[in-house]
Amino acid sequence: MLKQHLQFKLSQKLSPQQIQLMKLIQLPTQAFEQRLKQELEENPALESGKEETSDLDDTYDDVYEEDSDMESINAEDINIDEYLSDDEVPDYRTRTNNYSSDDEEKQIPYAAGISFNQYLVNQLNTFQLDDNQWAIAEFLVGSVDESGYIRRPIADIMDDLAFTQNIYVEEKLIEEVLHIVQDLDPPGVGARSLGECLILQLKRKEITPAIELAIDILDRSFDQFTKKHYKKLLQRHDIDEEVLKEAISEIEKLNPKPGGSYAGSNKIIEHIVPDFSIRIVEGELELSLNGRNAPELHVSREYSNMLAGYKQSKDKSKSQKDAVMFIKQKLDAAKWFIDAIRQRQQTLFITMNSIMQYQKEYFLTGDERKLRPMILKDIADDISMDVSTVSRVANSKYVDTPYGTKLIKDFFSESMKNVQGEDVSTREIKKILEQVIREEEKKKPLTDDKLAAILKEKGYPIARRTVAKYREQSGIPVARLRKQI
Repeated sequence: MLKQHLQFKLSQKLSPQQIQLMKLIQLPTQAFEQRLKQELEENPALESGKEETSDLDDTYDDVYEEDSDMESINAEDINIDEYLSDDEVPDYRTRTNNYSSDDEEKQIPYAAGISFNQYLVNQLNTFQLDDNQWAIAEFLVGSVDESGYIRRPIADIMDDLAFTQNIYVEEKLIEEVLHIVQDLDPPGVGARSLGECLILQLKRKEITPAIELAIDILDRSFDQFTKKHYKKLLQRHDIDEEVLKEAISEIEKLNPKPGGSYAGSNKIIEHIVPDFSIRIVEGELELSLNGRNAPELHVSREYSNMLAGYKQSKDKSKSQKDAVMFIKQKLDAAKWFIDAIRQRQQTLFITMNSIMQYQKEYFLTGDERKLRPMILKDIADDISMDVSTVSRVANSKYVDTPYGTKLIKDFFSESMKNVQGEDVSTREIKKILEQVIREEEKKKPLTDDKLAAILKEKGYPIARRTVAKYREQSGIPVARLRKQI
């Protein structure tokens, strides 16, 4: 049986403006500059710079009631004087900052270059190749990935040549042309495996006993080498430890990703722009927001003059009324954007200041063991903001400190109790773990069980599986792979 009833329910919805503000807060400095540029391009009523202009009053009220019939609006519905008021100068015009449009534009120039694959193709011109060989070589070069490898079996390449290039050849010819490709620079390019890549590089060097042995080890004992089974290597190759050390030293000098060394790549390097800066001044911490987050904005003089002209006009045609509505919408959008930027600046500064004070001991010393356990809620409660807002500030922003540029979210960590029952940061435990591994005997690296026992002796009772997790998070391999001779 169907029943019908009324139910009252409270729900909270964000306005479009609030959503846009949250998006602005989330943007790091470089992305914010792009968003600012976009807004300036799309809204002609918004301009940047210091020039004197009639500003939009920060405190104006809504001067008309919205009506679905726009034609009913007349001149008296818009208080133009409020838009043209010069009585007050908004505080975003008087705030000191260290970046403006008057500053010299300093950008890092990027040299125009050719792609890695084109760089390889150009080298093929130095070889005498017939049409078939050229077509195969060009196809092989096109199959080289950004690391410098050809990761597809020769049989698959042969099929692709037949189906896509209408070239029917045997695997033997493809192998022959592949050897030509592997003679290109950088050394190791065109390899089908790591072992082959390293051997190709060794063969370009002046042959010495150590290099001959290194080639032999990679050729016959690659698995034992990668797993650091040094005893097996000594037995199989009938050598002593000193000779093996010399061969391993030669291998360690090689580049496992030859494609990554190509300087002419067209990839644009992303440079980190810190959103905040922390300095120690007379023993106290001083926080500043990157001035590029505080641009000077004002309302267009032209738009102000257009409104003034409408006010003086005696005849109010429909087209003029439509124009005024368009102008007012742009002015409203400009005012909102300026206010949103001010709120963004305030939110960023308050949040980062709270983080700085919470981790004051770390910022004064640079010792990561002094980092306190800190979660998003700790900061949210301190500044009376939502956890999601703190997350947006911390997620993709950096702070310049006396100890280097740091990702803000890295200052957050869970807590764990030590033997004294005190809460300590998991970051502190990871740092101690890294220090223990750094000081271990390299011939007999410590297993996770032994690491757990050492940490327990130091006052951090954590399980072996937790040690393994922290070790992996720090990018440290297992004991067997840390072994050295």
